[in-house]
Amino acid sequence: MSNNQDNLETKLSDAKAVAGGMLSKDKHVSAGNQTTAVEIAKTGSVKDVILWLLAAAVLIGATLVNQYLPGYWQPANDLWVRIGIIVALFVFALLCLALTNQGRAFKTLLKDAAVELRRVTWPGKDETFQYTWQTIVMIAVVGLLVWLLDNFFNWFVGIFIG
Repeated sequence: MSNNQDNLETKLSDAKAVAGGMLSKDKHVSAGNQTTAVEIAKTGSVKDVILWLLAAAVLIGATLVNQYLPGYWQPANDLWVRIGIIVALFVFALLCLALTNQGRAFKTLLKDAAVELRRVTWPGKDETFQYTWQTIVMIAVVGLLVWLLDNFFNWFVGIFIG
């Protein structure tokens, strides 16, 4: 009995180690402690501040391109050139934000969310059909109750107002 229990505990600890390894691919490991996305996002550096300020300045510049750039640069009179510049500035700002600690934490969060989505058990066709009809019926019942209450309160207020 204890041999089976020891085997089960060993298998459980191995499974936890494998699951921990799957979830912590891009997380920093230091002295056996795993750094979570929240801990990464809370850390800051001078590089992060500079990148955040640069991204903010570039996004503000992107909002001003359409109004001011055609007056200073002849090719910017073309609509597609302005759209291309705005898109390029937006992509540059996103790249700057991705290079911050918060951006790395967001990428880790997205990867963890993708792992969790693979574990989701999605409903089948019959379950979806059943839940859809239940939802439609409940919406109709609640709509009818709200309509009845509205008519009642209109009638009730009409008695006092005259």
